Amino acid sequence: METLWAPWRMSYITGEREAGCFLCLDQTGPDRDRLVLFSDHLVLVMLNLYPYNNGHLLISPRRHIPSLSAAGEDERLALMNQAARATEILDRIMAPRGFNLGINQGRVSGGSVEDHLHIHVTPRYLGDSNYMTVFGETRVISEHLLATYDKLAPAFNE
Repeated sequence: METLWAPWRMSYITGEREAGCFLCLDQTGPDRDRLVLFSDHLVLVMLNLYPYNNGHLLISPRRHIPSLSAAGEDERLALMNQAARATEILDRIMAPRGFNLGINQGRVSGGSVEDHLHIHVTPRYLGDSNYMTVFGETRVISEHLLATYDKLAPAFNE
């Protein structure tokens, strides 16, 4: 039997996370250490620390709000514009065959973010669903997060 090591996941599994909401970042602009590709006064775009696939992004409003209905029209427009921009950039640089986009509202929507609205942009590649996920309950991410960050950051800051 082969063993896949992913020690970076232990903090997620054991709940050893930073206090507060990780989407409520104080700084604006890119930040490699926190995987932030883009931010302005309305939205934040970052790599997902626990991705389903290479290039898996999170897009959120800067304000800590629970739902689309709580967002202002300018925030909803900015979220959708960044989702469109993200798929264009990922398509050009990562060359996926498609995308899954999902809006999470509330903790039971599937994530660990309780009350901060966010959109998942997950690139899909041919062959990305394989036996490892189905039988081994393990995901294989083929590129280090910082290598992906370094590929994408210049495009998000054009």
